[in-house]
Amino acid sequence: MKIAVGGFQHETNTFAPMKADWEAFVQADSWPGMQIGAPLLSACEGTNVPVAGFVAEAAARGATFEPLSWCSATPSGPVTKDAYERFTDMLLSQLQKVTSDTDAVYLDLHGAMVTEHLEDGEGTLLQRVRDIVGPDIWIVASLDLHANVTSAMMAAADFLTAYRTYPHVDMAETGRRTAVALDALGKGNVRLAKAFRKLDFLIPLTGSCTLVEPGASLYAGIAALDNKTHEHGAVFGASFATGFAPADIFECGPSVLVYAENQQTADAVADALVKGVGQQEEAFAGGVWAPDAAVAYAIAKKRTAGPIVMADTQDNPGAGGNGDTVGLLKALVAAEGARVALGVLYDPEVAAAAHAAGKGATIDISLGAKTGGAPGETPLTGTFEVLALSAGEFIASGPYYDGATLSLGPSALLKYDGIEIVVGSKKVQCADRAMFEHLGCDPMVQDIIAVKSSVHFRADFNSIASEILVVASPGPNPADHRELDYQHLRPGVRLMPGEPDMS
Repeated sequence: MKIAVGGFQHETNTFAPMKADWEAFVQADSWPGMQIGAPLLSACEGTNVPVAGFVAEAAARGATFEPLSWCSATPSGPVTKDAYERFTDMLLSQLQKVTSDTDAVYLDLHGAMVTEHLEDGEGTLLQRVRDIVGPDIWIVASLDLHANVTSAMMAAADFLTAYRTYPHVDMAETGRRTAVALDALGKGNVRLAKAFRKLDFLIPLTGSCTLVEPGASLYAGIAALDNKTHEHGAVFGASFATGFAPADIFECGPSVLVYAENQQTADAVADALVKGVGQQEEAFAGGVWAPDAAVAYAIAKKRTAGPIVMADTQDNPGAGGNGDTVGLLKALVAAEGARVALGVLYDPEVAAAAHAAGKGATIDISLGAKTGGAPGETPLTGTFEVLALSAGEFIASGPYYDGATLSLGPSALLKYDGIEIVVGSKKVQCADRAMFEHLGCDPMVQDIIAVKSSVHFRADFNSIASEILVVASPGPNPADHRELDYQHLRPGVRLMPGEPDMS
């Protein structure tokens, strides 16, 4: 089988202040920069990225490849029309040249891309691919667990499958699962029945963690459905995408996808999954702390086994935040006498000033609160000591980034009133201890660690944390969706789990 391979990854928070332009996709950050043609087959090799898992598994099954293009950008506000159309035009042009010699198309997608001119970036892309290749060539794609799956995506693709872990330690595994599915489709030459269900409530990011309930049990049950025979026939694959709530689009929210040998089976399994999710609905709401309350609790708790880790979820760069709000940082100033570290705070201006001053210098600066992520917030102003400097290029050590080369840009470790602060020049979610360690800050010795993340940090910090507190400091990713001014959701969607239907 010859497979055209490409990818276009972006998770869009339509309420976030900064858009994703062309350069956001060109540059390397948590993942490699834009790959055009043959280099994409090796650029992510060995890392926890879907395309890497897909290529490895498909090659092992005898497939050959027609490399198209692949790119990703840190979550943010909408993708600019220019960036979307430039990249899709390039990918589709590449595809047109190889279609006559191609059996299938694989795309590494997120599933929650919104652009300046389109609510459904992936649905539009998949349909454009279908228009080029026609009805007989297979189209398959891997999706993020937080995909806002749409009817257009389902209609255009033959098979979609979403991650089953959050933190997303199974991204490469999802790519491999997609390759296995495509191989079976090709060998059996069958068209699967599809069932697609949208749920009627939104799930906060922290509520979709699969290390705790209800996610742990639900996803274990979904994995058990793969290639199993149901009462009425064989199930080929199933997914529960929890959706990405800060996306103000008509089809925002959780969905269930089931592929089976007949429609009766697909419908029965999908309905059972929807029922199971509904029975656990209120458990998805989770709980959050106010910054002052979280700090007071941590001080009173005292250190026992390991640091208390605070997740600054509402300024998570993995959800469209810019990583530069300082509400939690200011609250941590009250933790006098405690060893405290925070990262990664996005402020290229301050990082440049630290590099200009040099290690050991003191600098008078205003830190953070420069991108409008928390309207009305002011920077933390004062005298900071420059403890360490770095070019910001290092190897990730934790299971989420899984050996990837991370790029924070010019970075610094600053000290203010006893707090050690990692400052970077790129927006990157703090989900790996190496982000602290490469600057000489040891997370193991801290009493409190604050991270700009919602859940991904758990993959590398759970093992050292004595406790984890999710903190709701002001930012563009509210843990309570009722704070957001939605205008485009379909009627009847409830903004939080367990909220009454007010329609």
